[in-house]
Amino acid sequence: MIWRTLLVAIILWLLGFALFMLALPKPLDDVHTDAIVVPTGGAGRIDRGLALMKRKAAQRMLVTGVAPEVRPVELAAQYKSSSRLFACCVDLGHEAVDTRSNAEETARWVREHHYKSVRLVTSDWHVARAQMELVNALDDDVTVVGDGVPSKPRYALLVAEYNKLLLRRVALWIGIGR
Repeated sequence: MIWRTLLVAIILWLLGFALFMLALPKPLDDVHTDAIVVPTGGAGRIDRGLALMKRKAAQRMLVTGVAPEVRPVELAAQYKSSSRLFACCVDLGHEAVDTRSNAEETARWVREHHYKSVRLVTSDWHVARAQMELVNALDDDVTVVGDGVPSKPRYALLVAEYNKLLLRRVALWIGIGR
């Protein structure tokens, strides 16, 4: 009986992992939101967010999880972007250190600006968990769409991210960390 239960659990995990990999989000085109949120930590994320801002896909952008010593002018120079764009339309969040605190920092920013729709720009493998955390932190009247930045993650990273997603989903279901 124990072996059957273990075998069923392994099969379910493998099927879920396969679905997770097959459902990695792609970049969204032709979607306009009130705001764009970009958690730091992965190649191409900030570039994608800035490109969307230049196309006027949103009013404002938050880059969350930025090191405390980084200033907008430095980030503008690093990403070869206009300092005017940063001055008018890009905010830096310095409080977040992980996915969950990115969501909390973003939720405060979204409430402060009274936004009702958010485009979450992050690595394709990270969208599911980051979106789940953000939806959990936000009010029910805010729509979050995931915009996956294509990447080539190692298999071990995908396994770790899938396990984190499962554990956090279970924790939210049973009421831990709401």
